Amino acid sequence: SVFDNGECVTKNWVMRESIEWFNRALAVAIQLYFRQECEYGRLEEVHPPRNGWMEGVTGCPDIRFGERIVVMLALMPHVCPQVLDIFFVQNKDFDRQYTEFGGWKGLSHGGFLPTGETVSFILAGEDIEKRKEVLRLFGRDHWFYSANVLRLEGAGEGEPFLSGQLRVTEEFLSRVLLDTEYKPDYNIGFPAKRITTELDWEDMILDYQVEAELEEINTWISSGKTIMEDWGLSRFLKAGYRSLFYGPPGTGKTLAATLLGKKNRMDVYRIDLSMIVSKYIGETEKNLARVFDLAETRNWILFFDEADALFGKRTSTNTSNDRHANQEVAYLLQRIEDFPGIIILATNLRSNIDEAFSRRFQSVVYFPMPTPELRAELWRKMLPTRWLGGEADEMVALAAETELSGGSITNVVRRCALYMVKSKEKMLNKRILKETLQKEKLKN
Repeated sequence: SVFDNGECVTKNWVMRESIEWFNRALAVAIQLYFRQECEYGRLEEVHPPRNGWMEGVTGCPDIRFGERIVVMLALMPHVCPQVLDIFFVQNKDFDRQYTEFGGWKGLSHGGFLPTGETVSFILAGEDIEKRKEVLRLFGRDHWFYSANVLRLEGAGEGEPFLSGQLRVTEEFLSRVLLDTEYKPDYNIGFPAKRITTELDWEDMILDYQVEAELEEINTWISSGKTIMEDWGLSRFLKAGYRSLFYGPPGTGKTLAATLLGKKNRMDVYRIDLSMIVSKYIGETEKNLARVFDLAETRNWILFFDEADALFGKRTSTNTSNDRHANQEVAYLLQRIEDFPGIIILATNLRSNIDEAFSRRFQSVVYFPMPTPELRAELWRKMLPTRWLGGEADEMVALAAETELSGGSITNVVRRCALYMVKSKEKMLNKRILKETLQKEKLKN
């Protein structure tokens, strides 16, 4: 919350105060550039409001004057586009807009959309040294980038860097306009889906070796900073943690990844590689780059399902398609190696994964089919006690005799539930349990 005289000031009011300040600063920048009459000698004399609003939405406690200008300029098309209409003034000498104003034209938006040149015009004018300072605002080491607030995008090949479009990120815009954390969903430009579960860590029934491997990942998540920074091992160890999960379908690979995220309060995003490998040259890399670029500044776990779609045995380069496929693999491998967070790859068969890739993982976890004892435990957790009555132990023992994965067991429970609803039965009997077990077994 932002306070003034001990009372909470609404978010809309403080945002309006910042918009009015930016509008005044913009008018002063134009007056100074064109040497018009102005009450200020320098742009920095137009003091910004100190209401704490910008610090709150950016998460940056120490924001310089020029940075405030850039943030407000990037937000204007979304919150008050008419403020930028002043840039539509024509240069009468050439009957066109002023080149130094920059700007780009959107497909449907009728207002002025700023570029890096617009930033340079406001902050630097004709001062070459200040223009160099503007360039530094858009480096990967600036908090605009690391905090995923805004960036320059879309400069054409061979065109000036500052001709790139000044774009505020969807994450930052969500905080400003909706006051909520941005959680992207699957779309053409973002080929990843956030996965969640109602289950908790204690609900997972695992082989003890699998459990030990997952605890190692938990330890890295909770103590990675100590290992890398406090102990100085960042000089020798690559950032991040990469793990390969493999085993038959339905044995808990996806659930384990999801619960690792839930236990550590991290969002888990699943990328199904078999779905996004594109037949169009360059499209796969472009799609994956969007996911990695977004994930680098967030506390996410990236979960690559069907990993053998790109990490399978490398082919000989007999054709251009073969060479391109290998380029895709090389690109993805490099991004995975450089990713500073947690990455989990999943496949049904480890033999499908190239051995050269396996060596890059910090851990390789095998998810086996559950033993009879583990199957019995799964059945006890999943079957409602009201279905079984006094025959609970006998029914569980009967169900556990059939070799099924955890995923298949959930299918049997669902089919039993459908039967009981339809037949209006109160208790599950052995005949129905046997029938549903047999049907599921025939599917596999």
